[in-house]
Amino acid sequence: MSEIKKTTQEQGILAYGEEIIHYDIIRQVVSEDDAEKAKNKRKVVIKVHPDQRVVATVPYDAATQVIQEAMTKRARWIWESISEFASQHEYVMPRQYVSGETQFYLGRRYVLKVLIDAKQTSNVKLTRGKLNVTLKHDSDDRVAKIKPLLDKWYTRKANAIFHDRLHEMLTKATWVEGLPSFRIMAMKKQWGSCSTKGSLMLNPHLIKAPKECIDYVILHELCHIAEHNHSDKFWRLLTQVMPNWKEVKAKLDDMAELYLNE
Repeated sequence: MSEIKKTTQEQGILAYGEEIIHYDIIRQVVSEDDAEKAKNKRKVVIKVHPDQRVVATVPYDAATQVIQEAMTKRARWIWESISEFASQHEYVMPRQYVSGETQFYLGRRYVLKVLIDAKQTSNVKLTRGKLNVTLKHDSDDRVAKIKPLLDKWYTRKANAIFHDRLHEMLTKATWVEGLPSFRIMAMKKQWGSCSTKGSLMLNPHLIKAPKECIDYVILHELCHIAEHNHSDKFWRLLTQVMPNWKEVKAKLDDMAELYLNE
């Protein structure tokens, strides 16, 4: 089950004065072919997210002491960043479905534009950086009119693209026989799931994320066909078919609140 979480397997603890800061560690896994290039990427990259989550992206073989030293060196900046985000009380406003709002599709932001045209059938079209929703008649309750149109459009796009990405990911998931069935279902706490019979269920909101995030969720679920729980074998298998899955998952987690906002 690919859950919408903001954690990684490996974590660390940083003390700053009387405060304790927990942080996630993402190790950059590289193939032998890229090992030489990786020598030039020895830095520990620290990021504090708006939800106050702290993530350290480190070389694949970085020692715990090296990571801790890098975190300690930037402890003040980390704490100040956390405090700044906490003071902002950032939260996502419910959508009003009016012109000017931001909508997402395949990782890109698009401006919503609502059009009224009595000669047109109500529809949704993506053109020139805008997501145009045309209504045949205006309404006092635009949410009731526009949201179902957008939901239907997203679901149609998701069905086509998820199907294509599933075919592509099956070339990596060599343990899977045949083409698994999948259905689309909106979920609040999961991006996807896999039944004991190997059927997949994918969240239509995932179509708002970049393709690499869609690939991650599909591969995650395909790995469950071989390993039904989150055992060490499961994580090794996922790393084998997608070495940078932690980085991709962090990217998806970072935008989850916006992608799921309705």
